[in-house]
Amino acid sequence: MDYLDRVTIVRHADFAAFQDWRREARLKLVLMTTLGAQNYLDHAFADDQIVLFGRESAGVPPAVHEAADSRLVIPVAEGLRSLNIAVSVAMVAGEALRQGRAA
Repeated sequence: MDYLDRVTIVRHADFAAFQDWRREARLKLVLMTTLGAQNYLDHAFADDQIVLFGRESAGVPPAVHEAADSRLVIPVAEGLRSLNIAVSVAMVAGEALRQGRAA
């Protein structure tokens, strides 16, 4: 990709190492989950947040749910399956960017 020189990629050995890193950086963990209680459109996205999406097939482990500072959901009509990960990420990133422009 032609923008990789403009981003920083940080790899962590495991979730515990990630947790240590984000606590030191004072970053909040926002989890996107079908089990979330708050609609993502009602959330105030901020620069001190990391938004995490789980796998389409399995989501995230219980320990990740417990570690999250916020658990958000993209509402879908009852009886329908959730959206795929690419669409979900695009929707949430778009909303976060939209909110950032309003600030």
